[in-house]
Amino acid sequence: MAKSKNHTTNKLSYISVPSQIINSLSSSSLQSLLLSPKKSSRSKNRYLSWFTNYRSPKFWVLFLFLFGFLGVLKLGFNLDPLIPYSPYPCTTSQLQNLVSNGYLKSHMAIASNGENSHQVEVFNSVSHSQPLISNGNLKSELGVEEAEPSEFWKQPDGLGYRPCLALSNEYKKASVGIVKDKTKYLIVVVSGGMNQQRNQIVDAVVIARILGAALVVPILQVNVIWGDESEFSDIFDLEHFKKVLANDVRIVSSLPSTHIMTRPVEEKRTPLHASPNWIRSRYLKRIKREGVLLLRGLDSRLSKDLPSDLQKLRCKVAFHALRFAPPILGIGNKLAERMSSKGPYLALHLRMEKDVWVRTGCLPGLSPEYDEIVNNERIQRPELLTGRSNMTYHERKLAGLCPLNALEVTRLLKALGAPKNARIYWAGGHPFGGKEALLPLTGEFPHFYNKEDLALPGELEPFSNRASVMAAIDYIVSENSDVFMPSHGGNMGHAIQGHRAYAGHKKYITPDKRHMLPYFLNSSLPEAEFNRIIKELHKDSLGQPNLRTSRAGKDVTKYPVPECMCNDSRTHSYL
Repeated sequence: MAKSKNHTTNKLSYISVPSQIINSLSSSSLQSLLLSPKKSSRSKNRYLSWFTNYRSPKFWVLFLFLFGFLGVLKLGFNLDPLIPYSPYPCTTSQLQNLVSNGYLKSHMAIASNGENSHQVEVFNSVSHSQPLISNGNLKSELGVEEAEPSEFWKQPDGLGYRPCLALSNEYKKASVGIVKDKTKYLIVVVSGGMNQQRNQIVDAVVIARILGAALVVPILQVNVIWGDESEFSDIFDLEHFKKVLANDVRIVSSLPSTHIMTRPVEEKRTPLHASPNWIRSRYLKRIKREGVLLLRGLDSRLSKDLPSDLQKLRCKVAFHALRFAPPILGIGNKLAERMSSKGPYLALHLRMEKDVWVRTGCLPGLSPEYDEIVNNERIQRPELLTGRSNMTYHERKLAGLCPLNALEVTRLLKALGAPKNARIYWAGGHPFGGKEALLPLTGEFPHFYNKEDLALPGELEPFSNRASVMAAIDYIVSENSDVFMPSHGGNMGHAIQGHRAYAGHKKYITPDKRHMLPYFLNSSLPEAEFNRIIKELHKDSLGQPNLRTSRAGKDVTKYPVPECMCNDSRTHSYL
């Protein structure tokens, strides 16, 4: 019987492999894979299991998933984690430069007050709609192109003048007896706004010195217009006031028990520009006899032309003794730091309130309706008009007696070279006509802020409904500015003019309204010619030193040279 034989037939095996894998294998590798020699059964089973898994679709899904996941991880580790998200993808590296240069840090101004400091986001508190990179200034703010500083910020030549309050030996000898005297006391009641009260306090100290009397802390009369009931210590640093003047006049908080029941001699009729001799002849015997003298209405009552020692005392009170109370000084300095954190800034004192237009006999020029409102109120209350009632509005305007409106301030600043990106702080009450009245300024200078714009929520709340305190905050921010300009004369403008002169003649623009307004009215004048004329008119009105002695009757606290400031050179030809 024949045995059946098993004949083995060689068959080709086919493996389904994705094309991506085939492409990645060389022909030799593929050939060795298909025609590999026989292995042991254990090895054969292991490879058969591998091939079985290799042919499974689940294997390739898992393989591709792991491959993609590893690729994403690699891409992620190559990214720089320090670069924040930016809506401007092309400026990523530039934004990095801004961070390193401190530009973005300056937008987050660090305001310090004494030992305490906190970080505030000026970008949000100043203007919620203001972009981080302002339009038109992209290159300069990103540091791509370094712009030259504007000539507008250049400071005047102070000619080396510095504070100089050396007192005579005669004054010092008299001081010994004056500060020890406990028989004579002067009480003064000061009125008006904060800056008007400052002027009267300065005069009160000088009058107390002339009489050799102790000065009771001045009483601030309640302002009938603003209703502010602040006391002296609410606005000024009382202990500092006493300490600075300790060798000149004795300052007491109240009358002593020996004089508390004394009925003071009250004087309401001190004439304008009273001299020291008139004050002694009028008041000295009475205060010696009664012990207490009460004076009211001291505004401009004391002569502006005093002996040298008394002029120095005036400066000492105005520039050293009258320091604002710590809470006011703290918030004022914070706002000033926020304004200066991104470079120089201009402070404007705008006199555009309704009562200002009524009192000056001028018109705001916003529209016929607003002009009619001002005219009607002036007719109803003629007592509000301050002097020269026989002049028409146009006569007043051409004489330079009217405040500048927003359009005129804008044209003046542009002519004097103020850059469009200038940061401007505006001080003053709310303008008649609201935001509409400010449109010419805000349209030309978009970085335009007041204390409400700069303060964080709740920062001004402790000072609300206190006009004198708000005026003090404006004073601090304005005095710290790089350039200051008032739209109209007044107590604040005069006080800051003197303060800036005493601080080294910081730039102060005095608008020459009487000479420049005819050019403002000439619409046919080319802009370049207009700018040249305006600059020429103001070349000597930028805060340069001016001798008070050449300005008879002017206040030394406005023109502190030469009584309160001196330099190494005794003569200057142009002075």
